Amino acid sequence: MERKNINRGFKQLRVWNDAIDLYVLSYKLFLNFPFELKKTAGNCIDSVHSISRNIAEGYCRKGLKEYLNFLNIALGSSGEYHSCLVSFLKATQISKEDFEKLDELHFKTENGLIQLIKSLQQKMKDGTWEDSFLRD
Repeated sequence: MERKNINRGFKQLRVWNDAIDLYVLSYKLFLNFPFELKKTAGNCIDSVHSISRNIAEGYCRKGLKEYLNFLNIALGSSGEYHSCLVSFLKATQISKEDFEKLDELHFKTENGLIQLIKSLQQKMKDGTWEDSFLRD
């Protein structure tokens, strides 16, 4: 049964769904890292998981400034994740093919996040943000 309410609306966001897909893909790849790299792989998994978690938390805050703050935190986690991917590739800890798969979805997610931030910044500028549960 699908449970819906106004606080779970973030699940409708394409960028949140892309971030979840990126986490799942990353988890599956980094799960098999050798023991000596488990902490490093775990940190990378944490950074990618932070993207969707911060999108959701910001959405649930309802205040526009708080929402934007959490989206900017998600964007920072996105940068951290990309740095992980590049360093894993340079250290030959992941293949070029795996890097490309992850980076393609990461790029899509990161750009979606940037577009969401721009859209909300425009709502802030225009004064068109609705933060009340009450509707006229």
